[in-house]
Amino acid sequence: MIIDIDRLPKEGMKISKDFEFFSETLVEEEAVFLEPVHAELTVTKIGEEIFIKGKITTCLSFVCSRCLAPFEFPVDSNFDLVYLPEELEDLKERLEDEDVNTVFYYSSKIDIQEVVLEQLNLVFPPKPLCSQDCQGICPICGKVIQSR
Repeated sequence: MIIDIDRLPKEGMKISKDFEFFSETLVEEEAVFLEPVHAELTVTKIGEEIFIKGKITTCLSFVCSRCLAPFEFPVDSNFDLVYLPEELEDLKERLEDEDVNTVFYYSSKIDIQEVVLEQLNLVFPPKPLCSQDCQGICPICGKVIQSR
């Protein structure tokens, strides 16, 4: 879904949509979607800046990086992004560290599907674990170590 910035209504727009992605597009390659990604977005324009406030929800199946057991990973994440026109990209170096939510749009268009996918990938843990106290697999016998 592409938003044409030049045609964005003055009052902005609200988007409520389900997105289907392939697991290969995720940073966690072993993840499997258990349900579509649902996004609730509000897109507004003030001057040249585009503000996207959103919430994504879904449920995925991950493989625990310690015990290799599959587990469900629910996603319920909020985000706020500011898009600036490509002409201002030269200012990128001057943006402060707290401006990590500032992105640039090109050709007066923003691909909402890409925005949702990026935000989804950002909520994944660096090392998926079925639980914080997972002991993993015994290096001697190869069985899952049970917590006591």
